[in-house]
Amino acid sequence: MPTADDLIAASRVVALPMRTAFRGITVREAMIFSGPAGWGEFAPFAEYDDAESRVWLAAGIEAAYLGTPDPVRDVVDVNATVPAVPADDVAEIIGRYPGVRTVKVKVAEPGQSLADDVDRVAAARELVPTVRIDANGAWGVEEAIEAIAAIGDVEYVEQPCRTVDELAQVRRAVTVPIAADESIRRSTDPMRVARADAADIAVLKVAPLGGMRALLKVAARLPMDVVVSSALDTAVGMSAGVAAAAALPGLHRACGLGTGAMFGRDVAAPFAVVDGRVEFRSIVPANDLPLASAERTQWWHDRLRRCHSLLVGG
Repeated sequence: MPTADDLIAASRVVALPMRTAFRGITVREAMIFSGPAGWGEFAPFAEYDDAESRVWLAAGIEAAYLGTPDPVRDVVDVNATVPAVPADDVAEIIGRYPGVRTVKVKVAEPGQSLADDVDRVAAARELVPTVRIDANGAWGVEEAIEAIAAIGDVEYVEQPCRTVDELAQVRRAVTVPIAADESIRRSTDPMRVARADAADIAVLKVAPLGGMRALLKVAARLPMDVVVSSALDTAVGMSAGVAAAAALPGLHRACGLGTGAMFGRDVAAPFAVVDGRVEFRSIVPANDLPLASAERTQWWHDRLRRCHSLLVGG
């Protein structure tokens, strides 16, 4: 285990502009650091507390100090991600992901209507054969059932409601498959979703689960299909996500690992989507990075120290 001082000394804190607001974020801050095996990322969202954020630090340390697991495939199918934009903007966004056959559309955005969601999904359907939607837990049970009926046929609905019990209720009431994201990555017990028969698909992310190998262990225990996705990662974090997907024995669906297209500027060239797929590569950040302010850099250093203390303390 490297010390906090080791990590900070080898780190840079970046502030990356987004091409389109995502989760309300217009500038994505992240801390990246180098180690003997490469580069790692520490970038939990600002609202996450230290207890939750410490596993994101563990994931970054794994990448920088241990490296990637052995792959079982060379390329990974990915989906395009469409934020909560007007329907007229959907085609331009999907065009950033050459050759994709699957699109994930964000729905249930605060301040927007169900009609906006229906129109956005319909616009995506005109361009690709497979559409999945993601509500980020924003609906109640009855609201989710109504919205799913209005939106119509999709590959699956990701996290329609916030709690596991609500997911289970929605799953019993609809024929569309239900996917769990936050109910796994933000839970102290990621297997609860399976025990409650609350989902058909698990959306797994490297950083919130504590690393690539931790993700592979969770995937091996879950009795359902797995989709590997990103947590609005920089190219450094995305490298770990692609490596995990490349090492996953059973992978049957496109993964959410094309979100580098959402950045106006990344820490390195984003993973290029070619014919709807990405190929793993190690990332070395550019020298002229858009660095965060001194105040924000200190904020990230302090956060890393607190999370490191929690990791070391067990």
